[in-house]
Amino acid sequence: MATRKSSSRGRHASSTSRKSPSQQRIANKSKSGSKKEARKTTDVQKKSGSGSIRLNKYIANAGICSRREADTFIKAGSATVNGKVVTEMGYQVKPGDEVRFDGQLISPETKRYVLLNKPKNYITDVADQRGRKTVMELISSATKERLYPVGRLDRNTTGLLLFTNDGDIAKKLTQPKVPFRKLYQVSLDKKLSTKDLQKMSENFMLEGKMVYIDAVSYIENQPKTEVGIEIHSGRNRIVHKIFEHFGYKVTKLDRVLFGGLTKKNLPRGHWRHLTQQEVNNLKMI
Repeated sequence: MATRKSSSRGRHASSTSRKSPSQQRIANKSKSGSKKEARKTTDVQKKSGSGSIRLNKYIANAGICSRREADTFIKAGSATVNGKVVTEMGYQVKPGDEVRFDGQLISPETKRYVLLNKPKNYITDVADQRGRKTVMELISSATKERLYPVGRLDRNTTGLLLFTNDGDIAKKLTQPKVPFRKLYQVSLDKKLSTKDLQKMSENFMLEGKMVYIDAVSYIENQPKTEVGIEIHSGRNRIVHKIFEHFGYKVTKLDRVLFGGLTKKNLPRGHWRHLTQQEVNNLKMI
């Protein structure tokens, strides 16, 4: 009798623990959903809490190459983090980590390139102690990255001015020996004689240094007080000094070409980001 009761309880327990196929599917979905939610929560915590960034993105943001190309370089052992070679895909770089690519220290800051058509009465400086307006005010909404002007334009000189946080590009474009084209439209206080125009087209000494003018000519369908001059020298106030050397005063100066960049569709006082092709062209100079 006791044995039958025990057997009955066993059969009862077995029947209650067994689930129908539909109940089992529901239970499995519930477990699967719980695991997915747990993974999501973990991913969110990792993403928001650590401030880390994938190594391939770090390299891409430094302007080295695309993320896909970065993966190839990582596999090849081109990247180190804190002195150790990293070949792991998806490796997370943490704030404060030192990352090098082919031995060179790199920064994750996205490289930006902004072209401004500068108006008059703005100085080419990051800040001015005298409270004068600076070109930085004109591009303040262009990007969150801190940009710097490449070269300078006088306060009353108008035209194209490039800004970037790419130190390599900035350094290259301000080197005196780099063949970087700059074309200016010049207004003079009097007509430029053909004799002086010819002299300007030849090399001459100015302040003890040789001046090389790539091209100089009258502007078509304009008075002879309007002249176009192309140079690649980065010397301070060089255009003013060239004309002063021949007895002329520059009353207006506008830079209309900077490398391969023009003012097309860029009104005075406005800015735009360079296209990737334009950036590539600058890097090939």
